[in-house]
Amino acid sequence: MNPRFHTLKVKDIRQETNDAVSIALSVPNEFAENYKYTPGQYVTFRTTIDGEDVRRSYSICTGLQENELRVAVKKMVNGKFSTFANDVLKVGEEIEVMTPMGTFTTEIDENTNKSFLFFAGGSGITPVMSLIKTILHTAKKSNVTLIYGNRGVDHIIFRDELEDLKNRYMNKFSLMHVFSNEKLGNKLQEGLLDKDKIESIYKAVLEGQDTDEIFVCGPEPTIYAVKDVFEEAGFDPKKVHFELFTSPTQTNKKPLPTVAAAEKVEANIKVILDGEEILLNLQSDGESILDAAAKAGADVPFSCKGGVCCTCKAKVLEGSARMDVNYALEADEVEAGYILTCQAHPISEKLVVSFDE
Repeated sequence: MNPRFHTLKVKDIRQETNDAVSIALSVPNEFAENYKYTPGQYVTFRTTIDGEDVRRSYSICTGLQENELRVAVKKMVNGKFSTFANDVLKVGEEIEVMTPMGTFTTEIDENTNKSFLFFAGGSGITPVMSLIKTILHTAKKSNVTLIYGNRGVDHIIFRDELEDLKNRYMNKFSLMHVFSNEKLGNKLQEGLLDKDKIESIYKAVLEGQDTDEIFVCGPEPTIYAVKDVFEEAGFDPKKVHFELFTSPTQTNKKPLPTVAAAEKVEANIKVILDGEEILLNLQSDGESILDAAAKAGADVPFSCKGGVCCTCKAKVLEGSARMDVNYALEADEVEAGYILTCQAHPISEKLVVSFDE
């Protein structure tokens, strides 16, 4: 089922910190199946702000057992939607919300018997909370460790809820806070969650422990630090799941090289969406497949347009395409033919791309 926007009503807004709120949404019975989610997924909001169509994706922060669709939104400097959500949006108002998406998840049921390790930075806690709460409630044989980085105590989103989980699941849930701007009297818990800090935590606390899956959500430096430390320690990279929560800054994923004149092609592209076909003619060095399809009138799904979320993901069925950058798809997804259409350009004269796969 392709993602679709529906109009939902704001049921509750809770102040989580001075600069973050969580927003609960009422889902009508007619859309209940559409908004079933797996822990770790996100929804995309759409609204008009100062005449501009604004879309932003936010992770669901509730466990499955809570039977509630709630997201957390941290107010960002010059953030159009985050400022709107924190300062303007009110309970009872309606807003367009896309059905859940995302692959930052894992299978969780009553038979799951694993050791899960989570790293979160700032608002990166939101999908992690959904996963942790579901694991602790459902997978009685599993245990969870969370390393959570913030500037200080007042910036901890879900602080009371995390403490409650720690007290309720004393033998199953371990929590370590790391503060960049506050002293805790323990050097291990002071500083940024960079590679040096994560190496220190690994050697002092985690080395020798059984770890089956690792989830990392936060800024790019933290993600690559965790990946590097655990890959160097021999951990299977396929078991490290990550979700980027800020704009990319590093160059680990390279931009698309300039296409040489002899390599440039003019492609005939067929885009399949909801069983219908949209025909495009596009230069390999021109606009993205997503932008071209949108200009042709297709209601293609998208959010960030920066290669960070997976909202615009589609599959190449015939021909070839390349991406400017990719901060969202795993290597096996790329090998299977998936692309981020907001970053994709044709490199073959014929290309068939489907949003329905």
